[in-house]
Amino acid sequence: MANDYSIHSLKPGLKVIILKEPCIIKSSFFVKPGKGQAFTRVKFKSFLSGKTVELTFKSTERLKKANITEINALYLYNDNFFWYFLDQKTFEEIAVLKKIINTKRFWLVPQCKCRLTIWNKKVISVIVSNFISLKVVQTTPVLKKNSINNSLKTAILKTGVSIKVPYFIKVNDYIKVDTRTCKYISRIK
Repeated sequence: MANDYSIHSLKPGLKVIILKEPCIIKSSFFVKPGKGQAFTRVKFKSFLSGKTVELTFKSTERLKKANITEINALYLYNDNFFWYFLDQKTFEEIAVLKKIINTKRFWLVPQCKCRLTIWNKKVISVIVSNFISLKVVQTTPVLKKNSINNSLKTAILKTGVSIKVPYFIKVNDYIKVDTRTCKYISRIK
């Protein structure tokens, strides 16, 4: 059938419906015991909750295909309830709920590129770039004696996120940040 997958054909990256939620397969492991029926252990991540779960399926079961699409978009602005994006293909404006954005809001600056994941005509996830450059708007002062022992200080970036940076970073510097770990990568000259 075109709308479902057999358990044997599951591969990492496939998007399926498990427990009535769209999920992405992280791994699957086929087991053929000496006694009993063969089964497959599937590790998957839910798009809605973000949780990773592992389940066991009989070899005869099938999983329904999730009709998920991803589009390239530009972040435009927000009104604290919705974040607005521009579909780069159709030039349509798309509103995304604040709860979907969650902590990604710290990495969204006007005109940044991202990917929107859509299921049942609703945006269920926003994927930002792994690295982004942001302006430092405030840093904690460093005393001479602390600069030798402690090479990190706190900095607040343009989007409001607070991260640890080396002591030589100053206000108005631009820095490269890893959005997955919220860590400083380098200063941009």
